[in-house]
Amino acid sequence: MFSPVPIFSIRRAGSVDQFRSPRDNASIALIDFGDLRAGPAGKFVSSRKASSHSELYGLGDVKSAFELGGFIEYFPVDWFRVRNETRQGFRGHQGVVSDFSADFIVPVTRAITVSAGPRFTWESAKAVSPYFSVDAVQAMATGLPVFDAKGGAHSVGVGAQVKYRINPQWEVHSYVEYDRLLGDAAKSPLVTARGSVNQTTVGIGASYSFDFKIR
Repeated sequence: MFSPVPIFSIRRAGSVDQFRSPRDNASIALIDFGDLRAGPAGKFVSSRKASSHSELYGLGDVKSAFELGGFIEYFPVDWFRVRNETRQGFRGHQGVVSDFSADFIVPVTRAITVSAGPRFTWESAKAVSPYFSVDAVQAMATGLPVFDAKGGAHSVGVGAQVKYRINPQWEVHSYVEYDRLLGDAAKSPLVTARGSVNQTTVGIGASYSFDFKIR
């Protein structure tokens, strides 16, 4: 499926433009020591409509969710970053999601930057269950077996990105992210009978930078 994703970032004038990964969600660095940054983070998870995909027939809808929490990231060297986001869900799911990522950052030229690295996600049972469990009513409607999805290691993968800075204002990028589902997410009948443990996301984007003053 195709989905637009906004890019929004604020930094002080004259400060270094920090590296951003496609996995990074909305965040504000309230603590910023240059190589160590931390602050609040949030993510919006769109609703899941059973009518949108035949594979979801009989499983019902899942409301959209808001995930609020925090992030911390560290650059031990200029060309390597590690980051964690841990967020609590509301509405569509009430679980905890924790994303871990690492990126090797290689400036190929002054305009082109390539980055890549491993990914890992842990989710609690309340975060996994709304999307991967099958209750008795759903089992009767779909023919799938009853399944109670628990939490734990959710996925492992790798991601890569290429950025091209056209000028100080404009930047374009493309990326690919691959995840392999683990644990009960991978064992769910929805995945084994109707889906795949292999999940791939590709994207292209552009961003425009501008200055403004706050008096």
